[in-house]
Amino acid sequence: MMFDMEFPARLAALRKKKTLTQQALANAVGIHVTQLSRYESGSSQPTLDVIRKIAVALSVSADELIFDENERGPQDDLRLQFEAVSKFTSEEKRVIKSVLEGLILKHEAKRWSSAP
Repeated sequence: MMFDMEFPARLAALRKKKTLTQQALANAVGIHVTQLSRYESGSSQPTLDVIRKIAVALSVSADELIFDENERGPQDDLRLQFEAVSKFTSEEKRVIKSVLEGLILKHEAKRWSSAP
């Protein structure tokens, strides 16, 4: 896992994990290798479109490229429950998703109704 890494280091680590050279990834993304080198050194930042293309080329989510593992996802008090849910059947997951969506909608409606 890529703990406490900034984007440039995370990009380089993910590229190396896929055993791609900078040139191979640059070709897959449709950018010049010099630009990819700038992203990995931190001297330049990619656009959202380039991040999307990099994520596709590396077969990872954009979140995995941008965020540390602990910056996204459930807090510790919910992490165990979500790990347990990941082992549910497809039907059980559908039910859990429906319940969560209902609770989220209820929360948002309450929040908006109490807004000034």
